[in-house]
Amino acid sequence: MSNAHDGATVASAPRPVKWKRMAMAIAAAGVLLFVGANAHLVYVAVASQPDCVLPAKGSGETVKFQAAKPAC
Repeated sequence: MSNAHDGATVASAPRPVKWKRMAMAIAAAGVLLFVGANAHLVYVAVASQPDCVLPAKGSGETVKFQAAKPAC
């Protein structure tokens, strides 16, 4: 008589996916991506702000658009 547990491995059933935990992880990753992208946008906007804005005039040309308050 052979017993089923005589050294033979029994394949266990696959564990069910925990969908609530998976959905929370995906949502958290999306929120982190959104916050990170916005933080990068703010950083680049602040770090690249020019110190001086001069109107681009040629010889004898008038400028229609210029900075509200030139820094120079």
